Amino acid sequence: MVLQELSDNAPGRLVPYDQRPYYSPDPLPPETELQFEGDFYELLSEATFWLGKLSGFSRTTEFAPVLYTSLLRKEAMESAEIEGADIDYNALYSFETRSLDNPKSDGDPVTAVDETKDVQEVLNYERALENGINALDRGDEISTDLLHILHETLLTDVPDDRRETDTIGAFKTVPNHLGEFVPPVPSVVDGLMDALLTYIRTGGSYHPLIDIALTHYQFETIHPYGDGNGRLGRLLITLQLHNQEYLEQPTLYLSEYFNRYKETYVDRMTAVRKYGEWEAWIEFFVTGIRHQAEESLLRSQELYTLQQEYELEYGDNAAAYAQLACTLFEQPYLTAAVVQNLLDVTGPTAYRALDRLEEEGVLEETTGKERNREYRAREIFEILERPPRTY
Repeated sequence: MVLQELSDNAPGRLVPYDQRPYYSPDPLPPETELQFEGDFYELLSEATFWLGKLSGFSRTTEFAPVLYTSLLRKEAMESAEIEGADIDYNALYSFETRSLDNPKSDGDPVTAVDETKDVQEVLNYERALENGINALDRGDEISTDLLHILHETLLTDVPDDRRETDTIGAFKTVPNHLGEFVPPVPSVVDGLMDALLTYIRTGGSYHPLIDIALTHYQFETIHPYGDGNGRLGRLLITLQLHNQEYLEQPTLYLSEYFNRYKETYVDRMTAVRKYGEWEAWIEFFVTGIRHQAEESLLRSQELYTLQQEYELEYGDNAAAYAQLACTLFEQPYLTAAVVQNLLDVTGPTAYRALDRLEEEGVLEETTGKERNREYRAREIFEILERPPRTY
């Protein structure tokens, strides 16, 4: 991005710096009043409606752990994938299950070097999101201190070859580049972030979903950290939705939408920076919320219905295999050793229970090995791994 590429409508300016100028965004709200077509307000109403349906389901349904954890995990996995991680549900649940089989003396998971890179990023994102939600529920504000804590959580124990900074839990100390785009340099980040956080805390100037779109753009444009800005920026969306009482639980996985439309995501932000095309960015963002809220509700409802079906079929049966079927919504990925601990049964009983549910199609073996076999709840994972259906 060179100086003459910015139009008069650009919500920022290029500031000479070293060999290349950096982009300094204007504070929010945009100087020019936003103008939307009538169909945008219908879209905004639909997004609000589906968020309400999703939150209402969360409030009125006794969530099994898999309903909460797996959707939070889906957001963490999609967010990590945007950053280049290559991981799926099998790899993540297998890692955790083997950790249950072989815990260290200090209780930390046993890690293999070749697994650590991607798994660690996903687990860090989960932990940061949960910590952020808990902080807001305690009455904390979205603040610099909270962002620093979450940033540290996101990057802790991530290997050096997956990290672009040594500065963790603090704003960047050296400039960073995004291709041709140079975000604000370290010396101006504090002031820009103070203005952004003030805008968030004072409630913004527009409908909350529009304001969240504005603040996400602003955060990613400031790019205040040496690394992890994408992950933290996406996490901040969920925190804002929760803080604005649009989300009862962090079960909206908006990163799935961003992941499938990465090019559009980047193009829309670039168009704001260069030409001030706010409306197109906001429409793209709100469209994502509208569809992902419906997607999350559909998956939640299907998982809940499946849980009820298992309870109806197996709930009154005292046999080990029946008990195991009903615990799949707490532990959907298993080994024989895990089953022994879950049900407090012998090894042979655990193997018989696994074999019975595999025969019935409830479980499927994932390794193809004769020893150290691993099983997953087939129908649960089919729901979780299904491609989006609303777009």
